[in-house]
Amino acid sequence: MKLQKQFLNVIAALALLAAFTGELNAQLGRQQGLIDPNVAPEKDLLALPHLNAELVKEIMAQRPFLSITNFDALLGKSLKKEQITELYRKAFVHLNLNTAGRQELLLIPGLGNKMAHEFEEYRPYKSLAQFRKEIGKYVDQAEVARLEQYVFVPINLNTASDEDILSIPGLGRRMLHEFKEYRPYKSMEQFRKEIGKYVSAKEVARLERYVTLN
Repeated sequence: MKLQKQFLNVIAALALLAAFTGELNAQLGRQQGLIDPNVAPEKDLLALPHLNAELVKEIMAQRPFLSITNFDALLGKSLKKEQITELYRKAFVHLNLNTAGRQELLLIPGLGNKMAHEFEEYRPYKSLAQFRKEIGKYVDQAEVARLEQYVFVPINLNTASDEDILSIPGLGRRMLHEFKEYRPYKSMEQFRKEIGKYVSAKEVARLERYVTLN
């Protein structure tokens, strides 16, 4: 009985370690229902606050949006600021933690200048674990979890794990295979050329946001 208990404890510890390691590797913040307007199906967009059929049609025609600024500009033509803020609690174009400008950061609902400064203070981010540690000095875990939905840390094209690559919104196993097929990448131009064999130039540009060779 004692050995069995010890064995179960070891299994539980290994499972916890595996889960923790997965969180360290994942490059997109853990999502809590936040929708990516670049890949969300039409029915999901129509279910969002303040989006009517006409606006959803325009979103789908213009996407992918390569920044939240571009998405914000489109919404600003027909929605009030408070409506957009409410919408951003449900849908958002993820921000690169290392390059997002102050005005982009301030589009995250509930984020003020003080916290935006803290986001910038700890750059460059190497992982989301680093983000959780540093931002966790200022807010509780629930708020860290809410904030990380809006951000990502780019992954290295040549070393990223399958889990890393699959965390890119809208990317499936077929494209995972293509990402790995052309390793090692020597330049981003090579990435554009090879992945451009399978998807449009606009989609290549969207995917490129999430990757790096650094």
